[in-house]
Amino acid sequence: MPKARTKSPIYGLLAEFDTPAALLVAAGHVREKGYRRMDAYTPFPVEGLAALLGFRYTRVPLITLIGGIFGGLAGYALQYWISAVNYPINVGGRPLHSWPSFIPVTFELSILGAALAAVLGMLALNGLPMPYHPVFHIPRFALASRDRFFLCIESSDSKFDRQETRHFLESLGPRDISDVPY
Repeated sequence: MPKARTKSPIYGLLAEFDTPAALLVAAGHVREKGYRRMDAYTPFPVEGLAALLGFRYTRVPLITLIGGIFGGLAGYALQYWISAVNYPINVGGRPLHSWPSFIPVTFELSILGAALAAVLGMLALNGLPMPYHPVFHIPRFALASRDRFFLCIESSDSKFDRQETRHFLESLGPRDISDVPY
């Protein structure tokens, strides 16, 4: 009978490294071992780390496109409704549906809709704002914004076993390994 999986009492294990090269090597070994639920924390971008962590392309470009199309259609529909339906005024014999005069507002609202959708989509997909994260419990994590590099394997990973994962991380030569409580 399969064992029922219960929520682990910890968020994961956090390994601290001194250099970005050591972090890259460790992330590569962790990926090769089969772990998929992990994250890295560094004081600056480390080239190649995102690929080792398994980051994928996001849907922000699609959300931005949809926001731009919606903004442009809303701007055009608003102008048409005002000029031809709600308050039609014939000025100088021009047609009520004069699409060339609608272009500037349509363009501007397309840009506005795309920009707002990009910002809101990025915030939503990143889970922001996030005023709290379990790694904030670790006192040494404050060094992540200065000169240390951290790799966290989450307990929600299917391969995660507290003792085996700790032993595996110790074999990678980190400066310190910490249990990350919820």
